[in-house]
Amino acid sequence: MVVMGRDALVVGINLYDCEQLSNLKAPAEDAEAIAQCLTQSGGFRVRRLPEVIRPETQATRVGRKTKVTLTQLEEALVQLFKPTGNHIPETALFYFSGHGLRKDRGIQEGFLATSDVSPNANQWGLRLKWLRELLQESPIRQQIIWLDCCYSGELLNFKENLEEADPGSLEQHDRCFIAASREYEVAYEETAGSHGVLTGALLQALDPQHRSDGLVTNFTLTEQVNQALKSASQRPLFANFGNKIILTGQVSDRVSEATGDECPYRGLAYFDRTDQDARFFYGRTALTDVLLERVRDRSFVAVVGASGSGKSSVVRAGLLHQLKLGQRISGSHLWTVYVIRPGDKPRQSLAEAFLEPGLSAIDRADQLHKAQALIDSGAVGFAQLIAACESDRVVLVIDQFEECFTLCRDETERQQFFEGLLGAIQQLGKKLCLVITLRADFFSKCLQYPQLAQHIENNLVAVKPMNREELAQAIVEPAKQVNLDIEAELVTQMILDVESSPGSLPLLQYTLTELWKRRSVNWLTLAAYNRMGGVRGTLQQRADEVYASLSPQEQETARRIFLELTQLGEGTEDTRRQVLKRDLITSKQSELLIDRVIQRLSTERLVVTSELVERSAGNRVQVIDVAHEALIRYWSRLRQWIEENRLALKQKRTIEDAAEDWVQQGKPVELAYLLQGSKLAEAENFLQVYADTMPLSSLAQEFIQLSQAERDRLHRQEQVRKRWKTAARIAFPTLIAISAAVFGWQQQRAKEATAAVFLAGNVPESISQLSTALPTFREEARALKAKAESGKEADISLALAYYRRLRETAIKLLNLQKQTDSKTLSELQLKQLLNTQAIAAESDKSLAELIEKYRFPALKQQLNTQNFGERLPNTQFTDFENQYTGALRTTYQILMGRFGAGADLNQDGRLTSIDEREQLPCDTLLELDRLWREATRKAKGKACGWYGANFAVFENLDCATIPKFEKRTLAFWIFDTDYDSAIERIKTCRQPSQARNL
Repeated sequence: MVVMGRDALVVGINLYDCEQLSNLKAPAEDAEAIAQCLTQSGGFRVRRLPEVIRPETQATRVGRKTKVTLTQLEEALVQLFKPTGNHIPETALFYFSGHGLRKDRGIQEGFLATSDVSPNANQWGLRLKWLRELLQESPIRQQIIWLDCCYSGELLNFKENLEEADPGSLEQHDRCFIAASREYEVAYEETAGSHGVLTGALLQALDPQHRSDGLVTNFTLTEQVNQALKSASQRPLFANFGNKIILTGQVSDRVSEATGDECPYRGLAYFDRTDQDARFFYGRTALTDVLLERVRDRSFVAVVGASGSGKSSVVRAGLLHQLKLGQRISGSHLWTVYVIRPGDKPRQSLAEAFLEPGLSAIDRADQLHKAQALIDSGAVGFAQLIAACESDRVVLVIDQFEECFTLCRDETERQQFFEGLLGAIQQLGKKLCLVITLRADFFSKCLQYPQLAQHIENNLVAVKPMNREELAQAIVEPAKQVNLDIEAELVTQMILDVESSPGSLPLLQYTLTELWKRRSVNWLTLAAYNRMGGVRGTLQQRADEVYASLSPQEQETARRIFLELTQLGEGTEDTRRQVLKRDLITSKQSELLIDRVIQRLSTERLVVTSELVERSAGNRVQVIDVAHEALIRYWSRLRQWIEENRLALKQKRTIEDAAEDWVQQGKPVELAYLLQGSKLAEAENFLQVYADTMPLSSLAQEFIQLSQAERDRLHRQEQVRKRWKTAARIAFPTLIAISAAVFGWQQQRAKEATAAVFLAGNVPESISQLSTALPTFREEARALKAKAESGKEADISLALAYYRRLRETAIKLLNLQKQTDSKTLSELQLKQLLNTQAIAAESDKSLAELIEKYRFPALKQQLNTQNFGERLPNTQFTDFENQYTGALRTTYQILMGRFGAGADLNQDGRLTSIDEREQLPCDTLLELDRLWREATRKAKGKACGWYGANFAVFENLDCATIPKFEKRTLAFWIFDTDYDSAIERIKTCRQPSQARNL
C-alpha cells in the first residue's frame, strides 16, 4: 500500500424537497470558495458535490440548482475515507454546508440534511454517528471534518470515542474537527457577505499570506477562527487530535545544522554552576536577580520551594555562576565558594568541603582531621576555619538542607551542626554568607530550632512556579544554543501539560532530553512528543522503574500512598487528592517507613510535598500530592490497583468522611453523632478485612473506637438498668448510701452504676426517695460542671447531660409534690419542696450557663458573619438539625438536641408536651432572642427574633429582610407547628424569675 496525496470532498446543498426546510443560497457559494482555496493553496484534489460543468470554460464547480441524495453523499464519503486500491491518500478532508437536523427521541442524534430528507417519514439524512464509525475504520492518517450547518456540534459529542485511550495511538490518526455551532444551536450566514459565518472565518484563516511563516496548520486555523468568532452569535466548536496537519501554504525544507552533539537539557539532574550547564539554564532570570541582591548584603539566604521547583538549579546555575562571572557584584569572582549536601553526618560533610583538591591519601586524612576538629569544637572553631580563607568573602551553599532531617538521625549531631553554622555567622559578619536550599514541607522541622527558624523567616526567598513565558524560555532558549529547532505547537503543548502541575520542572527536562535523544533530524516535533506519550508517557515509564527498585515492604507502602492520593470520580474521571502525611501513618506502616518511601518518591519526582498551616492551632502539617495527574490516568499499574480496590476505597472514604464530619462537630460523644447500627457494623467489618492492606486513618479509627465504646456502654447501662430497676424502686436511698460507703474501685463502680441509672431516667417515683436522691445528684452535677472547665468535649457533654436530667427530675418531683395539699405538708416535706425548687432553679441556671459558655460562641460567629441559614426543602422533623443550615442549625441544636438543652425528650423532632416545653432554659431562650435581634438589626436594619408584635409568629415584616425567612419569625422556623407551645414558654420566661413555673 502506498500512502500519498491529499483528497477533499466539498459539499454545498442549496435545494431541499422537504417543505419543513427552506432552500438556501449560501452553501453552494461556500463550498465552491472552500474548494478553490484547497486546490490553489493546499494542493488538494477536490471532488465537488453536487458538481456541474461550466459550458464556457469546461471547469467544474459546485452546483447551485442541483440536488444531492443521501445515497450520493454516503458513497462519496466512503470513497473518500475508505478508498479501494493500493493508493491511499495521506490526508482526507470533508467540508459540508447546508441544513443540519437534530433528532431527539429518547436518544439524541445529529444529521447532515441531504436534498431528499423527510423527517415526517423518518428520513433524516446522513447520521453523524455513522460518519464517526466510518472515520474509526478509515486507514487515512490525517482526517479533517468541517461542518457549516445547524446543530453540527453533535459531531463532537463522539470525541471521547475518537480520542484513543492509549497515547501512542495518536500517531495513527491526526484529526481536525470544526463545527459551526453547538449541538443545540443554529448556524447563520453573514449579513454583509455571501458566506456562512463559519465559512467566512475559515476562508480568512486558510489564506497562507496572513501567516508570517506562510503556513496554515490545523492548530493555527482553529486559533484564528476562534479569535475571529469570539463575539459572534453562534459558538463554533473545535477539536484537534494527534499531530499537526498542514492545510495550506508551502512547507519549508529548512533544518538547521546542529552544533556538535550536545544535549541542551539536563533530564532529572539539576543544572550545575559550570559554564556548560549555565549556558543552557533559562527561565529564572528574575529569581536569580533576587538571589544576587540578597547575597550582596546579607549573611544568610534561605531558598525555599516545593520539591521539583528548581531550587538547586537556580542556586547553582543562576546565583553561583553569576558570582563566578563577577559581572553583577564587584569582586564576586574572587570569592571562595563551597557547596555541600548534609548527608547523614552533616559536620563531616562540611569538613570535607574544605579539603584541597589533589591531596595524597595521607595529606587528605591530615587535613580532614584538622578541619573536623575545628568544626566539632563549635561556632568558634568553624569561624576560625572560615577566617583562614584569604578571599574577602566566603559563600557556603548547603543544598538539600532537608537531609539534616531525612538522613541525619542523630539529634546531637544535628543540633551541633546548626549551632556551629549560626554561631559562625554571628561572629564573622559578612565574611560568611550561608545559602541553604530547603523543601518547603520541611520548614516545620526547622521550627523545633528557634534560632534557625528565625533566620529562615527573616531571609526567605520563595521559589514559585514558572509562568508561561518562563516555561517557554526554558524550552526554547537552550535549543537555540545548539541550533536545535522546535515546533511552536510542541512548545505550546508542553506548557499546557506542565504549567498546572507542581514539581514538574524535572519531568519537563526529562521529556525534552528524551525528545533530543530520539530525534531523527535536528528538530523536536509534536509528533515525536505524542509518540512518547508526552509528559505522561515519560512519567509512566519512570514510575515503573522506581516501583521495581523498591523492597516488597516499600512497594506495598507505595501502593497504599498512591491509592490514597487518588480521588475516585463519581461519573467523572479519577483525579488527584492531597493527603496529610500523618494520615498515612499506621501501626503496620510506621512514620519511619512512610518517610522513607515518600522521600524516595519525592526524589524521583513522582510525588511532591508541601506544607499547610492549620487555622485552629497554627500547626504546620505536611501534605503529599502526586507530581502529575497523568500518573493517575495513564500509569497502568496504578489503574489496576484502583480498579481492584475501587469499592473498598469508596467504603474507606465514606468512613473517613464521617469521621471528618464528627471532628467538625467538635468530637461529640453522644450517640447521635457516632456510628451506630449497620454503619458501625460495616466499619467494624472493614477494619477486620482491610486492616493490613488499606488501613483507616488514625482519626477514623478513633471515631470507630469511640462509637464501639458508646455502644458497649449503652449495652452495659441497659444491663445495669435491668438489674437495678427493682432495687431502685424498693430502696433507692440505700443505693445512694452504698455508693457513698464503699471505697476504691468498688466505690467507683457503684458510682458509675448509680449515674447510669440516673442518666437513663430510671428513677423512683416515690416523693421521699426522689427527695433523698436529688441532692446527691446535684453535687455530682456541680463536680461535672467544674470538670468541664477543661474544655474537653467529653466533659462538657457529660455536664450538660447531668444538668438536663437533674432539671427534668426536679420538675417531675415538683409536680408530684404539688399534688399534695400544702396545708397537710409536714415540716420535712415543706423543706424538701423548697429544696427541690432550689435544685430546679439551679439546674436551669447552670444548664443555661454551660450552653452560653460552650455552645454560643459558634452561633455568635455565624450570626456575626450573617450566615443565618435556612430550613432545607424536602426535609422532615426526624431529620433533626439536618433540616437546617447556618445559625438556624446551631440554634436548633442548642435547644432541641443533646448538644444543648435537649428539649426533644422523646426524639421525635417536635416540642409536643409540657415536659419538653419546660425543658427549655429561660435564660437560654431570652439570650437567643437577644442575639438574633441584635445580629439581624445590624445586618438588615430590622430585628428578627422569636416573635413579632403581639407575639405574632407566622408573619413579621421585620423578618422579611432575612433571606429565606419569608416574613416568618425564628419561633416558626425552629418549632414549626409547635410554635404556640414555645411562645407560651417564652412568655413565662419574660416574667420575673420568682414567678416562673419551674
